[in-house]
Amino acid sequence: MGESLTSQLTVEPTCRIEFGPGRLSHLPDLVSSLGMSRAFVVTDRGLRAAGIAGQVLKVLDAAGVEHGVYDGVGANPSTGNVDEGAARAREFGPAVVVALGGGSVLDAAKGISLLVGNADAAAADADALWEALDGLPLIAIPTTSGTGAETNGFGVIEDTEARRKVYLGHPSVKPRIALLDPELALGLPARITAATGIDALVHGIESLASRGANPLSAAYATQAVAMVGRWLPVAHADGSDLEARAGLMLGAHLAGQALTISGLGLVHGIGHALTAHTGTPHGVALAAVLEEVLEFSAPAAQEAYEQAGRALRLAPPADGDWARATIDAVREISGALGIKQPLRDLGACPDLLRPVAAGALADAVTRNAPRQPTEEQILGILEAVY
Repeated sequence: MGESLTSQLTVEPTCRIEFGPGRLSHLPDLVSSLGMSRAFVVTDRGLRAAGIAGQVLKVLDAAGVEHGVYDGVGANPSTGNVDEGAARAREFGPAVVVALGGGSVLDAAKGISLLVGNADAAAADADALWEALDGLPLIAIPTTSGTGAETNGFGVIEDTEARRKVYLGHPSVKPRIALLDPELALGLPARITAATGIDALVHGIESLASRGANPLSAAYATQAVAMVGRWLPVAHADGSDLEARAGLMLGAHLAGQALTISGLGLVHGIGHALTAHTGTPHGVALAAVLEEVLEFSAPAAQEAYEQAGRALRLAPPADGDWARATIDAVREISGALGIKQPLRDLGACPDLLRPVAAGALADAVTRNAPRQPTEEQILGILEAVY
């Protein structure tokens, strides 16, 4: 664990949590609690088509809450999405931003909120906006269980011109309220459950192993691994199981709480770079290299892997090798989800492996990895899963 028990420790609370089936009905009161009477909903076209966005708008309509909508967020949100959404939000005027969707929508909504508070700013200015003026207040309503994006004030956005992921954020756009209603995730397709759920599991394990880990992040991460490990396979097998959806959603949120404190690691560093170069969905990119990165990091993460293994309710291994037992358990979970694919099937041609390795090494999250890699070592991992 990265933090000595004799070190000083400051942890900011994340947000107010409203959790439980049917909690969506409280949304109008939550908007009012932030001192506003209008809402600007950020979502995507898939949620519009599925009727989930309609449920939210119906709740707002019934309470007489004036609202606007931007539904143009893409699967891997871009600077263009954020700029377009911010233009719509500026036209609508002062409001609470309601982010409805998966991590992509929540990330884009934070950028939109920030840009509205900074009239001349654009999403490509991400590196200069950490000292910007405050953005609009934000309520996050996740509809998947994976990213934990409702717990922090930054989004991972694709700069399409530079072909890289950028971190766009500010303390003011950390969601004030996380509305976690598992009914919104009922019926989520198995492939999306798998991709988002594996993200949550990685958040928990990487948070335990991170150089930034401390007792508080470890408490969140341990419980997250326990809940995600238990409920992800159930929710994947039966998308209508409300108890499984609730357990997975709360576990993913706790994983987000953990990573906000500790930071992540190399699985995410590689995952970000793969997505930037191939467009692979985030969770699928993580799954492609997950066990291999865990193997690479194991010499420097023995205690963290034991914590993860115990959280997964593994029997103590006869040979005492918790790292091996935990990696095998993760491989079994991933295998049951059917999510792992070779890089060649994800659109990564051989010439892309070097740029992906370089991008992963340069990603800020990689600095938290328990064992610091070289570019050649990352390239070796990529070649092994090609």
